[in-house]
Amino acid sequence: MSNAIYQEVTDRIVSELERGAIPWIKPWRADSTADKNFITDKAYQGVNRLILGMSSMIQKFDTPIWASYDQWQSKGAQVKKGSKGTHIVFYKQVKTEKINDKGDSIEGGYSVLKSYTVFNVHQTDFDIKPLIRDNESKPFNTILECENTISKSGAFIQHGGDGAFYVPSIDKINLPNKTAFNSESDYYATAFHELIHWSGAKHRLERDLSGKYGNPSYAFEELIAEIGAAYLCADHRLQGELRHAGYIESWLKALRDDNKAIFKAAAYAQKAADFISALDFKALPIAA
Repeated sequence: MSNAIYQEVTDRIVSELERGAIPWIKPWRADSTADKNFITDKAYQGVNRLILGMSSMIQKFDTPIWASYDQWQSKGAQVKKGSKGTHIVFYKQVKTEKINDKGDSIEGGYSVLKSYTVFNVHQTDFDIKPLIRDNESKPFNTILECENTISKSGAFIQHGGDGAFYVPSIDKINLPNKTAFNSESDYYATAFHELIHWSGAKHRLERDLSGKYGNPSYAFEELIAEIGAAYLCADHRLQGELRHAGYIESWLKALRDDNKAIFKAAAYAQKAADFISALDFKALPIAA
């Protein structure tokens, strides 16, 4: 069952990539937050963020609130007839007990990947207006939030030239001048992409950054950076488009070769985004 779920999720994302879409990016509105469960108020993590982002983009949902059929019913709401739910996944812990040669009971366990279905609030008869008003009433300043995250990372960022890249050997990020970008959102989306690379340095999260352009490890790291940047954009209520379409063929190969690749990349991306968001470096400002 678990392998079937891995394959189903991978096939859906491969299909979107083949159509030219980047499925984990949706047009985030200023009043949007990360996709979350309506009952628990907890944001979905890892590959579920990709799945729900893709579902919202395809079905044009602009409110990131989800719940299962039973959860909506518990709130007096009914899922509309004909609505197609979105399948997401979770790991269920299974406990085991064995008796050793001495007759002692030894507890163990393992994880099983399960799938369940959720529906967006737009697929129900729940009154969505209070949710929208609550979101619109929150103070919001994309530039301030993003600048704070970048500054608190402590990353050395140099502006100038026409390239955006991270150099592991000198632990430096280079970005074009801010005015060279089409919008502030595009600048911050690109900065987040490079910050995800930066997080993978040996003395941070220690990912493999040794890959050369065109090889599998390079493509996989770019996949992590793209997904991680999309997560940070969502976390900052930022509408930013990530434009790294040149890697799509490499991503497709990685996904076709390993139906767990997107799960692995999503997990690394989530860890990197969480790592960056938790930093609070105050000693040095961003290089101008």
